[in-house]
Amino acid sequence: MPYFTFPKKAFPALLFLILSAAGIFAAEPFPIWPEGKIPDLQEHQTIPTLEICRPNEKKSDACVLILPGGAYRKCCDQHEGSQIANFFNEKGVTAAILRYRVSRPENAPKHRSAWQDAQRAVRFLRANALELGFHPEKIGCLGFSAGGHLTLMTAAASQTPAYLAIDELDKIPCHVNFAVPVYPAYVLAECADRPYSGTGENLKLVPELQFDSQTPPMCLIHGDADSCPAYASIAVYHKLRTMNIPAEIHIYAKVGHGFGAARGGDHFKAWLDRVHDWMKLMRF
Repeated sequence: MPYFTFPKKAFPALLFLILSAAGIFAAEPFPIWPEGKIPDLQEHQTIPTLEICRPNEKKSDACVLILPGGAYRKCCDQHEGSQIANFFNEKGVTAAILRYRVSRPENAPKHRSAWQDAQRAVRFLRANALELGFHPEKIGCLGFSAGGHLTLMTAAASQTPAYLAIDELDKIPCHVNFAVPVYPAYVLAECADRPYSGTGENLKLVPELQFDSQTPPMCLIHGDADSCPAYASIAVYHKLRTMNIPAEIHIYAKVGHGFGAARGGDHFKAWLDRVHDWMKLMRF
């Protein structure tokens, strides 16, 4: 489906008709780029889509953009996507799942395609926030592993354009108002794309994480037995606090990588509730 622009007065009703016709209110994915205008698209990559998941009973004017993991090679959009959206919908919060381009682009940074898609998705959500039922300045992103890295890129470097503007939508800011990186990968310079072997001293973040003036509050989630070390979240937390940006961090003992939407009796399985509590505390 191509991207449409309309006169401002006509936009809400027409948007409703288009979204309804596209099945978005039934939570079906749809394209975020105009046909033929995806920047730097390579033949081996998927077409990115955005899925809007609206609660039956809205209790919040926030929207959570969900960025699944998958090492930028695949998109783990069930336990790190649909199940997360279901949780927020049950809490009365609108969610949106971005199935960004995979696999990794050739001859380019591994995150470039996904980062372009994420910035575009934020712009779309902000442009259509009122019609979709949330506040344009209460948009956050929550991502896992590679999606956690993408969450940090989206939140901390929104003032750095990931692509050249292609239409009017790209004049809209792409900053987010809160972020939840969950066991983020590729964060520490020492292990940007390989296992970590350090001791947690002299931690350096990868250079693409700019932490600019629009970097928002964050809630960080990690396990201390993760192969993508919790030191990454600690380093991000430290950076945020040196900038006087509010942050919360939860590191769970004896928990490894990839737990996603796990819930139940184990102590770490309430992590989604901790995130929701934090959102309420921060007035999101």
